Amino acid sequence: MYFYEVWVRSNHYRGNAGLTYSSNNTIAIGKIVSVPLRDELVSAVVMAKASRPKMKTKLISSVSDLPALPNSTLKLMRWLHEYYPSPIGVITQQFVPPGIMNLKEVLPEASAAHASTAHLPKLTPEQIESIAKMQTSDTYLLHGRTGSGKTRIYMELALLELAQGRSVIILTPEISLTTQLEGEFRAVFGQQVILMHSTLSPKVRAERWAAILTQAHPIVVIGPRSVIFSPIKKLGLIIIDEEHEPAYKQQQAPYYVTSRVAAHLREIQDAKLVLGSATPLVSDYFLAQARNKPVIRLTKLAKQNSTTQLEVIVVDCRDRSTFARSPYFSNSLIEAVNVAQAAGEQSLLYLNRRGTARAVVCGNCGWQARCPRCDLPLTYHGDSHSMRCHVCGYSSAAPTTCPDCKLPEVKYLSIGTKAVVTEAERLFPGAKIVRFDSDQARSERLEQRYKEIRDGGADIIVGTQLLAKGLDLPRLSVVGVMLADTSLQIPDFSASERTYQLLSQVIGRVGRGHRKGTAIIQTYQPEAGAILAATTDSWKQFYESELEERKAFGYPPYKHLLKLTLSRSSPQSAEKAAQTLASSLVGVKVDGPAPAFHEKQAGKYRWQIVVRADKRSKLIEIIHHLPSGWSWDIDPNDLI
Repeated sequence: MYFYEVWVRSNHYRGNAGLTYSSNNTIAIGKIVSVPLRDELVSAVVMAKASRPKMKTKLISSVSDLPALPNSTLKLMRWLHEYYPSPIGVITQQFVPPGIMNLKEVLPEASAAHASTAHLPKLTPEQIESIAKMQTSDTYLLHGRTGSGKTRIYMELALLELAQGRSVIILTPEISLTTQLEGEFRAVFGQQVILMHSTLSPKVRAERWAAILTQAHPIVVIGPRSVIFSPIKKLGLIIIDEEHEPAYKQQQAPYYVTSRVAAHLREIQDAKLVLGSATPLVSDYFLAQARNKPVIRLTKLAKQNSTTQLEVIVVDCRDRSTFARSPYFSNSLIEAVNVAQAAGEQSLLYLNRRGTARAVVCGNCGWQARCPRCDLPLTYHGDSHSMRCHVCGYSSAAPTTCPDCKLPEVKYLSIGTKAVVTEAERLFPGAKIVRFDSDQARSERLEQRYKEIRDGGADIIVGTQLLAKGLDLPRLSVVGVMLADTSLQIPDFSASERTYQLLSQVIGRVGRGHRKGTAIIQTYQPEAGAILAATTDSWKQFYESELEERKAFGYPPYKHLLKLTLSRSSPQSAEKAAQTLASSLVGVKVDGPAPAFHEKQAGKYRWQIVVRADKRSKLIEIIHHLPSGWSWDIDPNDLI
C-alpha cells in the first residue's frame, strides 16, 4: 500500500493541509487523480508521498492519463497557499479546471511552425532600442504611451523565446481584449497560440488546458489573469499587458495580485517578466526604481505621419451655456461627432456607469429609491422601466409617484449608457450606434463583435470602461468622455490614480497614427489634479504628487494593507464584534472599525477594519488568527 498527500479541488474542503489517501499502485507526484471527499468524487493533485497515517485512509479512485503537472506548478501551488492564505480546496481550483477527469481525448499537438513575420510593421528605432535593453535583467516595466507599439515589442520578445524552445504567457485584463490580441499573435505564430478564458465551455477549457500540459513544442498562451496558473513546463517569458488594471486583482479567495504571482513564477521558471502599460501603477513604478529593475520608456508613436495629431478639449460642465442643444452633449462634442460622421469616421462616447440613471428621487420630499437588502441606490433602466441593484440583483418597477409624499415628482437623475444612446439617436439621426457594457448578453459583447466594429460596423460606439482598455480602432477619430470626474467621487486612496488611468487610456484611443484625433473631456472639476494630468499628458507630475500624498497618509507602496470585513444581522452586533477584534490587534496601525462603504448587503450589516503594517508578515499572522465570520483581502486595490 502506498500513501500520498493529495490536494483536493473542492470548495467543501476548507482545511489548510493536504489530505492523505492510499493507493495499491505507485503514482507519480503531480498526477491528476479522482478521490472520494465526503459523498462525492472530486479531482485532486498528488503533491507528495506520505507516511502511513494512524487512521484508516480512503483509496484514490482513479488516475488521469494526462502527464503529471510540472514541478514548477506544484511549487507555485504551495507558494500561493502561503502568500495568500486560503483553504487548500480553493487554491487547487486555481490550477485544475473543472471536468478534467471526464476528458476523453486531448487536442492534437501543434507543430512548431515557422513564424510568419512578413506582414509585421518594421520596428521603429525606439522599439529596437527597447528590445535591446530588455536582454539584461529578469523583470522590466515597459512604460509606453498609447500607440507606441507595445504589442509589436511583445511579438518580438515572443519570437526570441520560441526560437530558444521556451513558451510565453501573455495576460490581458479583460476577456474582451483577448480577441484582438489572439488575432494578432495567431497571424504570426499560427496554431502555437492557445487562448484560455472563463467564457469557454468547461469541455473546451479542459481540452485546451490539457493541450498546454501535453505540448512538447513551445507555445503562446493568451488570456486573463487565471492563465498565470497554466501548466507550462518550460516558460521563458510572462507579459502582463495593461498591468495597471484592477482586473488583475482577484476579488475572492485567494485574493491574489497577478503581478506578484507572475514574479514568483518567473523566479521558479527562470523566465523574464514584462509589465506593460501607458499608465503604470504608481506602486509598481516606485518598486521598479527602488529595486533597480529597468524601466523602458516609449515616448513616440509607432505610426508617425501627418495624421498623428491629437486635440484635447476640456469642457466645464458648470457652464451650462456650453450645453445649448443637449443636457448631456456639449456643443463641442456634438460638432466633433458631426464632423466625424461627415468624414465616414467613428466616434466613441465613454461613460463609467451602467443603466439610464444612477438615482431615482422625489423632487418634492427627497425620497430616494434604495435596495431593501443592500441599502444602496437603485439604478433606473429605461428599456424595461425598472430599477435594479447592481450588488445583489434586486429589481422592481419604477414608480410614477413618490411612495412617501404621493406626489408625481419622481425624477431620474444623472446619466448612463442607455440614456447616452437615446440622446445620440436624437442628435445624430441615421447614425449606426452600438452600446457595450456588462449588462449585455454574451453574444453582444465587444469580444464577439470586435472585428465588425474595427471594420466600420458602427458610427458611434457607446460604453463603459472596457472601451478604454487597449483597443485599436483605425477608423476612430473622436472620443467623448461624458463625465470625467465620476470616479473621483469614490472615497478611496486609489480614486485619483484610477481617474488618471481611465482618462489617459480613453484619450489614447485616438491620435494613434491612423488619423487625426479629437478628445472632448466633459467635467465638473477641470482643475482636479488627475484630470489636469491626463488631459495635458503630465505623467511625471502626477506620479510625484501621488507618491507624496501616499507617503504622508501611509498607503502603498509605503505600507502593506489588509482589509477585514464582517457581516452581522444587526448593526449593533457587527459594531461590537468589530470593536472586539480591533482592540486585539497590536503592533500594527488600525483604522476603524467603521461601517463598510456598502454598509448593508443582502440583508446583512457590514463593518470594516483596515490594518496597515511595515511588514507584510504581520498581516499574514493576523489572517491566520482571524475569528470565525471574518473575511479578508490582503494587498487590496481599494478600501471600498
